[in-house]
Amino acid sequence: MSHHSSSRKSWGRAAAVAATATLLGGTVASAPAFAATAPASESVSASASASSATTTLQILSFNDFHGRISQTSSEAGASAMIGTADALRAENPNTLLLSAGDSISGSTFTSNIQEDSPTIEALGVGGLDASAVGNHEFDRGFADLTDRVVTEYAAASGKSGADFALGANVYKKGTSTPALREYTIREVDGVKVGIIGVVTPTTATMVSPTGISGIEFGSMLTAANRVSAQLSDGDAANGEADVVVLLAHDGSESADCSFIEKQAGAYGDLIRNASANVDLIVSGHTHKTYSCEIAAPGGGTRPVIQQGEYSQKLGQTLIEVDTTTKKVVSATSTILDTNRAASNAAVASIVAAAEQEANVLGAEVVGKVSADILRGGTPAGNDRGVESTAGNSVADWYLWATQQSTFGGEPAQISFMNPGGLRADVLYGTDGTVTYKAVADVQPFANSLYTMDLTGAQIREILELQWQPEGSSRPKLHLGISEGFTYEYVEDAERLNHIEKMFYKGVEIKDSDVFRIVTNSFVAGGGDGFTPFAAGTNRSDTGVVDLKATVDYFEAHPVVTPAPLGRAIPVEATTDPTETAAPTETAAPTETAAPTETAAPTETAAPSGSADPSASADPSGTADPSETAAPTETSAPTETTVPTETTAPSGSAVPTSQEASTTSGGGVGNSSGDDDLANTGATTGIFVGGGLLLVAAGTVLLWVRQRANAEA
Repeated sequence: MSHHSSSRKSWGRAAAVAATATLLGGTVASAPAFAATAPASESVSASASASSATTTLQILSFNDFHGRISQTSSEAGASAMIGTADALRAENPNTLLLSAGDSISGSTFTSNIQEDSPTIEALGVGGLDASAVGNHEFDRGFADLTDRVVTEYAAASGKSGADFALGANVYKKGTSTPALREYTIREVDGVKVGIIGVVTPTTATMVSPTGISGIEFGSMLTAANRVSAQLSDGDAANGEADVVVLLAHDGSESADCSFIEKQAGAYGDLIRNASANVDLIVSGHTHKTYSCEIAAPGGGTRPVIQQGEYSQKLGQTLIEVDTTTKKVVSATSTILDTNRAASNAAVASIVAAAEQEANVLGAEVVGKVSADILRGGTPAGNDRGVESTAGNSVADWYLWATQQSTFGGEPAQISFMNPGGLRADVLYGTDGTVTYKAVADVQPFANSLYTMDLTGAQIREILELQWQPEGSSRPKLHLGISEGFTYEYVEDAERLNHIEKMFYKGVEIKDSDVFRIVTNSFVAGGGDGFTPFAAGTNRSDTGVVDLKATVDYFEAHPVVTPAPLGRAIPVEATTDPTETAAPTETAAPTETAAPTETAAPTETAAPSGSADPSASADPSGTADPSETAAPTETSAPTETTVPTETTAPSGSAVPTSQEASTTSGGGVGNSSGDDDLANTGATTGIFVGGGLLLVAAGTVLLWVRQRANAEA
């Protein structure tokens, strides 16, 4: 095994692209459209390398195309992807174009409504040489794959259709007999390239059980090592190859090579322990982009790559082979951006015809609505930060899809829908009729439904993240939620402190509770900043496309009613009870009824002093102006009107009067409050009157004394 190296670069979007190249030619062995037996080899030759000591093979690869044949703002489309490959093939004719699976299904409207026939035709005509089978190739059942899909590939490509569904770890149920072709061989400039396909064994949990009842999925590693050993054992009867490429429809959830080299699970076992005979591993399934060098058994490294999704990237691996020994000298992998300006005329024609046909098929009626199903804001769709009937309705449709008998996984309990994924409203129109195109326009991204387990704490965190960080283009992204799940929130609370309570079927959710939830694949990956979804456990791509779930829901319900608003319930901020006034502290008569408490605090501190009437009637206690002439202690308006005085009883000079004033507004306790006020006023009047008499008497005595002195 040679030491391989891996690097990354980008295909310049502005670079000149060669004219559309002639599709690769070659000798095609005669074979049935589908066969599990070993295929005859096909060859591609290039005389340019005949005199060289080595020849360089170019392996172009992609994964998870998912029927994205039309060019959009985020997807290059089939014509541009094949056009990019054409330019690279023109530079090096010793080229193979391979797929790591999921080329079909999970598709956008144009391809999906035509059962992905336009995608199959575009890839076949575009020169795809072989493909691993992906989990989505089983979405319409095993029979559809073997009877229709591979037949259409054969017709479009001129190659054996079985080469487009390679699955060495797919067996007839209860046996070790391969249910699909395990490998194919292509001869390129005198070098035999063996191409093995494997698919994630979790496929059985992602598709309808009835569609795959006759097959089962085994270990990818066991199958890969079994077949790679056959291809290098010297026995021509079971195939021989100089270079082995493993197409694995499985991958890492990370794009970090330091993480991937230690990846746990079946995929980690595969990339570390696949036989040293395997020279390149092309991955898929997780829609990530990476180009790594992973240590291989026996020493050295080999490229392990994945090319993102939806025609946006192409993998390019250059494998240098000694022409004499037929041994691999080096292998270098690169991830290229698809050149959006590139085009393949034949593929472009196929796409244009498919788009035209889709418009016709889109007029098909799928059901009726009782009223408009609208996005948030005025006009609809203008505000993603408010609850909407569209968001809640789609969440209901997702949940319903996981609860049908045809669903292959564990039913969900709670569903979420992101507002950014809603691109149109479902309108009642004149009679409520809804077409296929109308529902397709609501969710145009062809996301698949993902299920996972989340704790109550994770759900709370997700809901908190609806309020976006400061500086975001939108302050809030309000998630649609399914029936049975509700929550209370405070709109103007501090960030990450909005959610008060959450309920499932009326029972409050605790942080430790665990729920099975469903959302679309974009959100499941942490899209729109809802990162806790990516940390969910027991994750499963259900294989159910959001559009199909929607159409199925409409077909199962004679009239679809918009989901109601009110699942997200705004409330006022909760006030801490300890901060409110305690009635027993502000109305205690022993602390407030005795006038002497306001006139002479030092004389009324003892309870017995405040209870004894003589304490406030003692003339000597009222004759001293310093003890009685403090009107602010009893009558200052600020004492009876400042709200803080009612919440701090000890700071109020006349808390009983204040309490009476407060309660009288509510119609409670008026009589007793008025009596207390009257008593207090009368007492004060007596003191003040007595004081004035003493002052007057003192003045008279002083005048008499001064007169006497003067006369003396």
